[in-house]
Amino acid sequence: MRTRTAYSVAAVTSLALLSGCGAADMTKQASPFANAQGARTVTLSVQSWVGAQANVAVAQYLLEHKLGYRVDTVQVDEVPAWDALSQGRVDAILEDWGHPDQEKRYVDDKKTITRAGGLGVTGHIGWYVPTYLAKQHPDITDWKNLDKYSSLFRTAESGSKGQLMDGSPSYVTNDKALVTNLKLNYQVVFAGSEAAQITQMKQFAKEKKPFLTYWYAPQWLFKKVPMTEVELPAYKEGCDADAAKVACAYPHTPLQKYLNTDFAQKGGKAAAFLKKFTWTTDDQNEVSLMIADQKLSPADAAKKWVDSHPATWKAWLS
Repeated sequence: MRTRTAYSVAAVTSLALLSGCGAADMTKQASPFANAQGARTVTLSVQSWVGAQANVAVAQYLLEHKLGYRVDTVQVDEVPAWDALSQGRVDAILEDWGHPDQEKRYVDDKKTITRAGGLGVTGHIGWYVPTYLAKQHPDITDWKNLDKYSSLFRTAESGSKGQLMDGSPSYVTNDKALVTNLKLNYQVVFAGSEAAQITQMKQFAKEKKPFLTYWYAPQWLFKKVPMTEVELPAYKEGCDADAAKVACAYPHTPLQKYLNTDFAQKGGKAAAFLKKFTWTTDDQNEVSLMIADQKLSPADAAKKWVDSHPATWKAWLS
């Protein structure tokens, strides 16, 4: 799982949909349009990273401009999003990085949520250093050598230890357990959001400073700041089952979509469209880059992508 558990862009960017990460009692901020009987409305959950925003922006644009629906969006963190989806407070989650407990509870047992197929994108979380640092110290990309270089990563927040930079505290990660269980001289320090983390990484890269960070693909930033993954102990099925004992790498996770079951059954063309919505990592990164780096609004980025990729999205409407 992302175990985002990366889960796996917010407060300090100009991204219009989000106002920060930390969310969301959905009983207090549910859309009034979600699950409205007979209404041509759709409510989409928006998670706090730009790839998820890209999915929603394109889906919203096509639902509104090609299928004639009103689309409402609600920001909600990963686990609360499952509760909201089960209750019909949102109709769809378009990018889930793996929550087996929630899937068993709501999909298999309660059957209030329905699987809607893969997004077409495979996600992966890992620890990364900037490629310029990896070229200077090739052995730094083996976790066994990280302590040798811990002094390079010290910050005011990490004290005498090296800093492992994470993003939002709302992401469910294995990083603190990994540091403990691998006996590494590092301190996990949260930037506060994906956007704040990106700002820090771009500043470090501009100054060619060392940094070690939790990061994930797909992500547009790799095009701006080349990074090299640190090799952690190999992932094996079940090695992350006990969150307190994790001592292995994150898996590669095919990202999934989920619909509220009532919506899946009664949502008509909108539900059918969202089930067919699949695209590539390059597609998602193209839209993400326009939103987060070129500062287009999500709607403008979606329109630009839609205008240049008709062969892709027309298949979703058939």
